[in-house]
Amino acid sequence: MDYQVSEIRAVIEANDGIASLEQLQKAGISRMMVYAGLINGIISKESHGNYSMADNQPDEFRIIQSRSSRVVFSHATSLYLQGLMDTVPVLLDITVPQGDNVSKIKRDHDNTRFHYCKKDLWELGLTQIVTPRGFSVNAYDPERCICDMIRDKKNIETQIYAQALRRYFSQQCDSQKILEYSSQLKVEGKVRTYMEVLQPV
Repeated sequence: MDYQVSEIRAVIEANDGIASLEQLQKAGISRMMVYAGLINGIISKESHGNYSMADNQPDEFRIIQSRSSRVVFSHATSLYLQGLMDTVPVLLDITVPQGDNVSKIKRDHDNTRFHYCKKDLWELGLTQIVTPRGFSVNAYDPERCICDMIRDKKNIETQIYAQALRRYFSQQCDSQKILEYSSQLKVEGKVRTYMEVLQPV
């Protein structure tokens, strides 16, 4: 079994810590080997058809991203990944285009909160961010996150909302970009008010 463990580990590590059954089988690892790895506690099932090494704590951001290329970390979660929030949010905020079916992700990750946007706005502010464990995931830039939080204020924790807006407008506000985004997202009036109140003189 030791030789098989080395084979499985090599495939999983070559795929950023998570490998699908298809990737394992392409490398010559049979379903029976995968099953034996699960039974013996060598590998863990992270989601349907995706596996990681049991002795290696996986990157949850990477796991969720692997479920769909249209998943975008947003709101306070994206701000945390960019160093604009001090603590890891209890709920991971994720935005997807309207109509996308994310029921399986919700089922497997109950610490997620999904937001839906019009398909023509999905790419606004889309960028790539490196997680604390070194994996690249989809996320929105700070300006998109701030606009989204203003739009969803009633669903955002008061302390998180206040910290995010205060830190953004007082430390790194890109006035031109956030006004452009706020116009498209229909929150320009509110953004201008926050800029007047929170930006340093």
